[in-house]
Amino acid sequence: MKQIILITTIFMVMTVHAQLRLPAQSPSSSIKQTIGLTEVEIFYSRPSVRERTIFGDLLPYNEFWRVGANAATKITFSRDVLIDGKVLKKGSYSLLAVPNESIWKLNWYVHTSTDWNDYVEADPVIELNVPLKKRELVLESLELHFQDVTMESATLLLEWERSRLEIPILVDEKEQISKDIIQTLAGPDIFDYYAAALYLHENQTELVRALEYIQKVTQSPKAMFFVVTREALILQDLGKNEEAKKIAKRALALSQKANNKDFIRINQKIINQ
Repeated sequence: MKQIILITTIFMVMTVHAQLRLPAQSPSSSIKQTIGLTEVEIFYSRPSVRERTIFGDLLPYNEFWRVGANAATKITFSRDVLIDGKVLKKGSYSLLAVPNESIWKLNWYVHTSTDWNDYVEADPVIELNVPLKKRELVLESLELHFQDVTMESATLLLEWERSRLEIPILVDEKEQISKDIIQTLAGPDIFDYYAAALYLHENQTELVRALEYIQKVTQSPKAMFFVVTREALILQDLGKNEEAKKIAKRALALSQKANNKDFIRINQKIINQ
């Protein structure tokens, strides 16, 4: 009887402990970033320094590291991208690193498992050699994040302790976007024309077509000040300065009516050039 009571007590204690939630030493994290039309999503764990020497000690040089803790780090791209000039097809990838004192090796594998050991003997889809940069201050927890995000590129940063790596990512979507514009504008509304003109102008591509689209919007007497200003800017970039000044005067009046100081300055600058 005593043995049954003891076994029951142990089972109850184990059940209680199994239900107990405690903070993770390497908490999971996820980030999302849009680059152009490409969605990038990263799932990883964030180990901490905790008064230890990480690279070259806890994580020896020239050995594989999972770029995190626990499960393999997973990075997903919704469209094809260029990583340091090398093509990665849309899909999910696991990232492994080989730290070094000066240049790190970053291997990208098609994501098939959460166990990072499954990739060590596998062939990577691409292999990068990335120069190591040093941080001035120690970063306590591993961090993956993006900076310098544009419509065509971004830089993925890998930072931990005093180490920092910069991984350039490019998206080449101009051809697809151009096709989308033509297809959409087969039956467009006014916003579609403005959005298409804005994209073409901001990327300094097909400015004649950008002007054609914006003028379909500005021909309306109800065109907004920022739309008319965009027409003036496109004309200016096409070298049609006198036409640009004429349109800028209309845009200036609309900007003053809207009391928008930024657009007032933009149009005054066009007129005075």
